[in-house]
Amino acid sequence: MKSRRNFIRKSGLLLGAAFLPFPGCINFSQKKKLGVALVGLGYYSTDLLAPALQQTSYCELKGIVTGSPEKIPVWKQRYGIKDSNIYNYQNMHQIADNDEIDVIYIVLPTGLHAEYAIKAANTGKHVWCEKPMARTAKECQQIIDACNANKVKLSIGYRMQHEKNTKTIMEWAKTQPYGQIQEVSSQAGYNGGTINPWKLKKEMGGGAIYDMGVYTINAARYSTGLEPVAVTATQSTRRPEIFTEVDETTEFKMEFPGGIIVNGKTSFGQNLNKLAITAKDGWYYLEPMQAYSGVRGKTSDGKVLAPMGKTQQAVQMDDDALAILEDRPVRVPGEEGMKDIAIVEKINASAANGSQRVSL
Repeated sequence: MKSRRNFIRKSGLLLGAAFLPFPGCINFSQKKKLGVALVGLGYYSTDLLAPALQQTSYCELKGIVTGSPEKIPVWKQRYGIKDSNIYNYQNMHQIADNDEIDVIYIVLPTGLHAEYAIKAANTGKHVWCEKPMARTAKECQQIIDACNANKVKLSIGYRMQHEKNTKTIMEWAKTQPYGQIQEVSSQAGYNGGTINPWKLKKEMGGGAIYDMGVYTINAARYSTGLEPVAVTATQSTRRPEIFTEVDETTEFKMEFPGGIIVNGKTSFGQNLNKLAITAKDGWYYLEPMQAYSGVRGKTSDGKVLAPMGKTQQAVQMDDDALAILEDRPVRVPGEEGMKDIAIVEKINASAANGSQRVSL
């Protein structure tokens, strides 16, 4: 039955493509938006993704999956979600039979990503998964394998890679307008406010290195255009009564080919939000590098990198929806998320072994 639905869905896309004015261009006036179901209705879904979906051009909020029945009336009233598009964690497999939902977006604690991303893939729907992708590289690979087996696309929610100033930094890694890159500083963290309880639990993928550290690791990789060859790390806490299982602060050094050094720091106890690149003939930076309110930057020759006007999550989801509609590679595939998690595991190993240098 599922294979028949997949055939009909894919045939519909192919038939639509047959009437395009030229290859690679889709007349979206003749296409429906992709229906998205959010799995998990915590802060990120409630305050950021759901409002951003109201700004998108190529996708729309069609369904929810929640274990909190008390939240359902609010979402029904606010977004007009049908009863038939509301699921819980026990029956979300039934989304396979729902033609109004094309994408399942996993927005759960990190420790649950693998389980529910695999369930989502097995429905035959495309999968978007929030960062960090999973707790281990092994779990990341399991998600990738499930999506490949079901012939669905997988995108990881790295909103920064869809943001215009970040894309400029990524391009400069290739063109090197300020000369050869020599050193990078990558920092992301926050202080104050209540920390979500699951972020303090090791088995749930808690800790600064997972929650905020993936920003710093991913930035190190996209700002150099390279993959690290070794890491050295230390982890600490100023509040051991709170951080009993996970790191409050992680500092690390990443060694890249060509002698490039990236100094990274991530924390639940400091406000950190900067990516700075030093090159042979100049410098440039983003500060903040990952704020919801916008990314800003400057260069040594006076260029100003101003924030874009549109919500980052809306741009991200439209990009990912277009990749599905146009049947082309997504911007941030599962392999990208897995690379960061493999580095997180090496950083944790280094810190656990007295800041021992660990090769990648």
